[in-house]
Amino acid sequence: MYHNWLDRWDERRVQRGNELKKVADFVLDAELAFPGKKQVGSIAELCNLADQAVEDPAFFDEPIDSAFEFSLKNDWIKFPSDVSTDTEENNMVWSKVTESGSLDKALVVFHHWNASKQQRQIANFFSKRGITVVEIALPYHFQRSRPDSTHADYMLSSNIGRTIQSVRQAVLDGRKLIRWLKCQGYKEISVLGMSLGSWVAGLVAAHDPAVTKASLFLTAGSLADMVWTGRATRLIRDSLESEIDLTDLRRAWGPLNLENHAHRLGRSDLDLQLVLAKRDKVVMPELSQRFIQTLKETGGSPDILELNCGHYSLAMPPHIMFAGLRLKRLLKHGQ
Repeated sequence: MYHNWLDRWDERRVQRGNELKKVADFVLDAELAFPGKKQVGSIAELCNLADQAVEDPAFFDEPIDSAFEFSLKNDWIKFPSDVSTDTEENNMVWSKVTESGSLDKALVVFHHWNASKQQRQIANFFSKRGITVVEIALPYHFQRSRPDSTHADYMLSSNIGRTIQSVRQAVLDGRKLIRWLKCQGYKEISVLGMSLGSWVAGLVAAHDPAVTKASLFLTAGSLADMVWTGRATRLIRDSLESEIDLTDLRRAWGPLNLENHAHRLGRSDLDLQLVLAKRDKVVMPELSQRFIQTLKETGGSPDILELNCGHYSLAMPPHIMFAGLRLKRLLKHGQ
């Protein structure tokens, strides 16, 4: 009976979120994803560029001319993004800092899609335990929101190229922030990602050797499959499925697929943790299991916690307490 109630509660959360969303047009916009490439007029051409990006180890690297200009005021870090978009607000990155009083450890938090508030409980909990928490705003969220938008529709959408651009921007922003934290003297950098933020945190951890611990909540490998099957992205699929099939969408969003970076996530100097929900209808459990299998096949041995709850009800007790304690164990490991 309890789990039936939990499932209904999760479904109501999905429905409330979907009420803010609208069906948008399918657009390639390959030039947003792959700047400097020739005009792309077909899905096949975009997929070829995406295949090249998967093989390019520098696709998620900071540009050589990156402007390293940071300001810290009233517990907020601001710096310019290395990706310039047509939304001015989105081009400045904001991060909330909760100091621990120690330069030993820092945790960078990447929130979920359409988050409406910072994770204050997480920040306060870990800062009191000697870990400085930095909550970075993903593109088109919080201070970076597009004017008059009802949700972060430019972060994840049926615009294939802009979605790649937005996730890549989030990764570059995260890596730039981590470089600044290292310059401030922090010895150990960890990342925490939630839902869509777990894809960003996973890509950051895969490509940034400064990250030694990564915890991915409510995650899987293929972003394309997540959008195609998940309840929270049904309207995006409605826009996609008359224009592109799942096979091509997987190729187009191949650079964002954590399975394509599994060999990097399995490196020996990275402690990787996955926290999953067995009753998840947003990130389907079979997708998470496929990701786990890929990690193991490439030599990875992630710490895995599977809780008997849904995507949204992970935030409810007792599930959030189990997840928090497992995360605490990961962050304290090695002391």
